[in-house]
Amino acid sequence: MPKRVEIKKVMVIGSGPIVIGQAAEFDYAGTQACRSLREEGVEVVLVNSNPATIMTDPEMAARVYIEPLTVDFTARIIERERPDGLLPTLGGQTGLNLATELADAGILDQYNVEMLGTPLRSIQMAEDREEFRALMRRIEEPVPESWIVQKMEDLVAPLAAGIWPLIVRPAYTLGGTGGGIAETPDELREIVARGLKLSMRHQVMVERCLLGWKEIEYEVMRDGNDTCITVCNMENLDPMGVHTGDSIVVAPSQTLSDKEYQMLRTASLKIIRALGIEGGCNVQLALDPHSFQYYVIEVNPRVSRSSALASKATGYPIARVAAKIAIGLRLDEIQNAVTQKTLACFEPALDYVVVKIPRWPFDKFVSADRSIGTQMKATGEVMAIDRAFEPALMKAIRSLEVGIYGLRDKSSHLLSDMQLEEKLALPSDERLFAITEAFRRGMMVEEVAALSHVDPWFLRKLEGLVQMETRLKAHGRLLASLSRADEKAISSDGIARLLLEDAKRMGFSDAVIADFAGVSERAIRAIRRRLRLRPVYKMVDTCAAEFEAATPYLYSCFELEDE
Repeated sequence: MPKRVEIKKVMVIGSGPIVIGQAAEFDYAGTQACRSLREEGVEVVLVNSNPATIMTDPEMAARVYIEPLTVDFTARIIERERPDGLLPTLGGQTGLNLATELADAGILDQYNVEMLGTPLRSIQMAEDREEFRALMRRIEEPVPESWIVQKMEDLVAPLAAGIWPLIVRPAYTLGGTGGGIAETPDELREIVARGLKLSMRHQVMVERCLLGWKEIEYEVMRDGNDTCITVCNMENLDPMGVHTGDSIVVAPSQTLSDKEYQMLRTASLKIIRALGIEGGCNVQLALDPHSFQYYVIEVNPRVSRSSALASKATGYPIARVAAKIAIGLRLDEIQNAVTQKTLACFEPALDYVVVKIPRWPFDKFVSADRSIGTQMKATGEVMAIDRAFEPALMKAIRSLEVGIYGLRDKSSHLLSDMQLEEKLALPSDERLFAITEAFRRGMMVEEVAALSHVDPWFLRKLEGLVQMETRLKAHGRLLASLSRADEKAISSDGIARLLLEDAKRMGFSDAVIADFAGVSERAIRAIRRRLRLRPVYKMVDTCAAEFEAATPYLYSCFELEDE
């Protein structure tokens, strides 16, 4: 079906000021959307209160309004511009909430503005906790035991149930704002009072907390013809109880069996169809690590923070495709921008591993509470790509720019054994380094898993990185002697070659190797060059090299074949 010719002018709502949970990823999505609509000959009117963005560049839209994102100001812009449609799902929670308020106030009907892409009813079903829970029960998708609370008197039922801990999820808020985990009745009352105050609808959901379960996300696309694909699935290294924005995330999932992957994929496709979403959405699920039991946690009926991660991880431009779907195009009519041969209905294939690590501001706010939970605290994130989990993780750690270049931070080695166990049990920005310190002290994978609830697969990988540290220390004298040897001696040393090959494949930088070996970084680099251990480059092309790519991007790794 061709694009809708009657849609000539579209208003795009931006995400406004940068806040925790809503930062540059929505500028990325909004910029993609503006370019995508202009490719189709649509006139774009952009409204955003934040001038410090790429999307407010005058070249991005025919009209750019830098005005407060309120119903009054937006209504005046609609009255002046008379757009044919409104695209609300690319401006984060701010854009979604404003579009909902405009519809409720009758502004869209008054000026005959159509909400494009995901219908208002779908947004309401996904965002309103009671409606979402009712829909999941209708389509027989499991949700945790839960209660809708709109006033403090409604707490009688959850308090009487005697289920602890309980998690509080406010409706229409961003980054888990106002929510939390309650272990006692007093904590529950305090969190619910805060959540009701911050929710746009004065509504929160109190539900059974699935602490320790795996958290899995699927990025799903659907068009008006009911064609659905999963762009990417992601797995949180941190178990349930930590907001996904504060979790270390790995794509694609590493610990799911094929049966688990297909079961959760089927559920995600079933949910996006039931909601009637047209464009992209993010489905979050909890999976019991000891059975096939799972629960649907929530759905974001918009381009989310995870959508930006999935776009960069796969090369599939979710926001660009969602914008084209919004004006009537189907997935099988939209060209893949990377291959320029395949279509957007082909699911991306990943032959590499992506790791995202949040960036917290605790280096600036040193007295702040470093614990992390259901309310997001990270102010940014980094993403790294490599052929395996270990080198991608090591790249991501270096990218954080906090003065840490490996798996040893500045304080974990000073902890007593009891303090270390507490760090393993309580989620914080330092838990990754506490895990590796535990392995240095001889703790078993099973012990660390019992305390942290991190999947043993990830723990074994982290244990392997600690074992590589031990190898580097043990052969430090060898590397030191080679740093003074001639080229012939270096080239003939098989032990040094094998050691450096393994270390570089696992993601250790020259600086970290030098630190463990007790030599200079320059010496390690000189040895590596003489051994011809140099990085090669691989492509992110959406199709795992099945088709030739026209505009791929590249990542480095230590393998033999250079693409």
